[in-house]
Amino acid sequence: ALMWIVDYVPEDRIRLTYDTHKSIGLTVLGLVIMRVLWRLTHKPPPLPDTYKPWEKRAAHWAHIGLYILIFALPITGWMHDSAWKGAAENPLTIFYTIPWFRIPMIEALDPVTKEYYHGLFGAIHGYFGYVLYALFFVHVGAALKHQFIDKHPELQRMWRS
Repeated sequence: ALMWIVDYVPEDRIRLTYDTHKSIGLTVLGLVIMRVLWRLTHKPPPLPDTYKPWEKRAAHWAHIGLYILIFALPITGWMHDSAWKGAAENPLTIFYTIPWFRIPMIEALDPVTKEYYHGLFGAIHGYFGYVLYALFFVHVGAALKHQFIDKHPELQRMWRS
């Protein structure tokens, strides 16, 4: 949402908006790593037997897609930021407190190549964001359909995972 409003933010707040976006992305990367570690040690509750086979497959693939995107978004954003020509003048910190590094092999590229990758990683990051939003809304819609139309205790089942 921060990137949707950045064009409407006063000029003196644009850097704050971008830096907050980066901080949230790096925080999400840390949280998803912890979530994957949790998932590797804790089996999720099974889907109800009343679900159709295609619904179970769709849920499985949606989860895989969500995990991939939740990893890919912060990583492509980090790559995009590492290729930014203004990186040297703007140190990367998480919420203005924790110093963070840029990806050295990208940061060390020559300026022309770096500019190319800045655009490429930015585009990929943006597209992944739209795919994540779409997949998220479809997934939430499916969960709400199971909860309120099919009368399955889907939200209660998810709470335990």
